[in-house]
Amino acid sequence: MSEKVCVIIGAGRGMGAATARLMHNKGYKLALMSPSESCETLAEELIGIAVRGRAENADDTQALFDDTMTAYGRIDSLLIHVGGPPKGDLLDISDEDWVKANEMILMPVIRMSKLVTPVMQKQGGGSIVNITTFSAFEPSLTFPTSSVYRVGVSSFTKLYSDRFGADNIRMNCLLPGFTDSLDLPQKFADMSVFKRLAKAEEQARAAAFLLTEDSSYITGQSIRSDGGVTRSM
Repeated sequence: MSEKVCVIIGAGRGMGAATARLMHNKGYKLALMSPSESCETLAEELIGIAVRGRAENADDTQALFDDTMTAYGRIDSLLIHVGGPPKGDLLDISDEDWVKANEMILMPVIRMSKLVTPVMQKQGGGSIVNITTFSAFEPSLTFPTSSVYRVGVSSFTKLYSDRFGADNIRMNCLLPGFTDSLDLPQKFADMSVFKRLAKAEEQARAAAFLLTEDSSYITGQSIRSDGGVTRSM
């Protein structure tokens, strides 16, 4: 099959759904996953396939991979966008919630990489994009578990790009700021130099750029799309 295929975890709404629409417009076949029926509704609209499931569930991600390979026989691009992990005062967060955060944020990237890498090697290349957060660069006590484990995703991303760059497989992270797909108070919009939340479609354009050959010489990077929230150079 000559048509390229994009797998999107977290495709039910917001940035994931917006990216799915963009990749469909670019001619990609789609395989979508989300915890609710929204991925199924979107897949029907975009003539793709859907698997209802959660990124932290290894059986669900395995089912997504298996169904994609059965339907299309290839995977060219993979977007991993997971939900928000547990929050709380730093030392009040339970051991169980730290473990849950690791399972939600880091392990889906590792597990999916193990599944799709042999496929991409056989095809001669591919692109993986992990959506994380601006607080991977500047940790925030508002999002402690997210800040800790999403920087781990950036570290894994760099290691992966070193290991598999010779196979023409790229991996990057997209670090969005506060986006309008979440119901957020104005104080979060005011953190941006634009004094507004990002539109999900704006983040999707950055994700689609990294998922396609438009970014063919970019790998191992953690690229901020945060409206100027972070200050580090």
